[in-house]
Amino acid sequence: MTARSPRTRMDDLTVEKVLRVVEAIPRGRVAAYGEVGAIVGVGPRLVGRIMRTWGSSVPWWRVTNASGDHPLLARALHHWQEEGITVKPNGRGCRMTEFGANLEQLQADAAPSLAELEEEDVPSS
Repeated sequence: MTARSPRTRMDDLTVEKVLRVVEAIPRGRVAAYGEVGAIVGVGPRLVGRIMRTWGSSVPWWRVTNASGDHPLLARALHHWQEEGITVKPNGRGCRMTEFGANLEQLQADAAPSLAELEEEDVPSS
């Protein structure tokens, strides 16, 4: 019998963590689903599901796939233009090398907000 890794649930705490990391992505920058997930400790598909369901309240246009392609590019374009993010020649998204967020900085910027959530989640004695 092989050991299975525990499945991450889409609970309120996980949802809030993902949304707070997305809020920390700076203007004019993007991060991939997997990069956001790595900071939170979940996979890219779960980040995508969370963004699809609850992402309208955060800068959703700053989250792309690993290639910089955006599934809602037509809707994101207005935001990208305002923030100076340009579309790559294939017309599907942006260049991650040019517009990708500095992940160490993103993690540092999101850390206080994530720590606050962890403090709220600790049951009182």
